[in-house]
Amino acid sequence: MDIDQARTFLAIVANRSFLEAARQLHLTQSTVSARIKRLEEDLGAQLFVRSRAGATLTKAGRRFSVYAKRLVLTANQARDEIGLPDRYHSSIRIGGRIALWEGFLTEWARWMRNTTNDVVLRCEIGFEEDMMRSLIEGSLDVGVMYTPSHSLDLVVEHLFDDNLILVSTRDNDPGPMEDYTYVDWGPGFHARHVQHYTDLDSPRQTANIGWLGVQLALNNGGSCFLPARMVKPMLADVGSKAQQGNVRLHRVAGSPEFEQQVYMVFPRDSDNPVLTQALKGLRLAAKKERRG
Repeated sequence: MDIDQARTFLAIVANRSFLEAARQLHLTQSTVSARIKRLEEDLGAQLFVRSRAGATLTKAGRRFSVYAKRLVLTANQARDEIGLPDRYHSSIRIGGRIALWEGFLTEWARWMRNTTNDVVLRCEIGFEEDMMRSLIEGSLDVGVMYTPSHSLDLVVEHLFDDNLILVSTRDNDPGPMEDYTYVDWGPGFHARHVQHYTDLDSPRQTANIGWLGVQLALNNGGSCFLPARMVKPMLADVGSKAQQGNVRLHRVAGSPEFEQQVYMVFPRDSDNPVLTQALKGLRLAAKKERRG
C-alpha cells in the first residue's frame, strides 16, 4: 500500500466514479483500476461495487476510508510542516468562496495571526464541489461555503446568513434591466430569484462569482445581487466612492433581499492540532457578523 493508492481510492470516493477520478488525477482509467486492484489484493477485500450508476463503497471500503484519510492527511501534514521554519509548529489549510474572503475570512485570518503566532495559514479560494472533494480526500482542513453537500465523515455547521441585495450603478434603477448581471449564488438563490422575477427574460450577462459581477457593474454600468457586507463600503448612502473611478453603487429601492446561508465544513475526526482553534475563530467571526 502506498500514498498514491490511498489518494486514488479517496478520489473515487469523492467523485463516485473511476472515470471522474482518473480525470481529476490526470491518469488513465486503466491506471486507476490497476491501483485499486492492487490495493484490494493487498487488503484482501473488495473496496468498491461498480455499476452504471458509478462506484459505491463496500463495507470493507467504508472501513478502509478512515485509514486512507489518515494516511493522506499524515502525508499532507508532513509535506506542509517538515519544511516550516523553527518558529512555526503547525499549519492549517482553509478554503472559501471568494465572496466570503471579502471581510469575513480575512477577519478570521487576522484573528488567527493574533492568537496563534506559530501557525502557518494556507488560504485558498474555491467552489463548493472542489472544496468538498478536497475535504473528503483530506487535502483541506476546513471549507467555508454556501451550498455544501453531505458526507458521513464531515461536519456541516451553519455560521451565519449573507443577505444578498440588488445594487446598481444608477440611483433610480427600477430593477433588473438589459445590463443586469445574474450572479450564480447556487440553486437556492436561483429558485427564489425565478420565483420573484417571473417575467424576467434570461439575463444577457451572467457571472459565477460575486467579485466578477461587481467588476462588470463598476466598469460597464448595471446591476447585480451581492452580499450586503461585501458592498457596504461602496454604497452611495455611506458617502464613499466605489473602488474604480467615480462610480458609486446604489441599493435598488423595492428590490427583494435573499438570505444565503454560510456554512463551515470540516472532518469529524482530524489529527490537526490547529483545527479546534481555527473553528473557534470562525464561530467568533460569525457571531460578529450576526450582530451586524
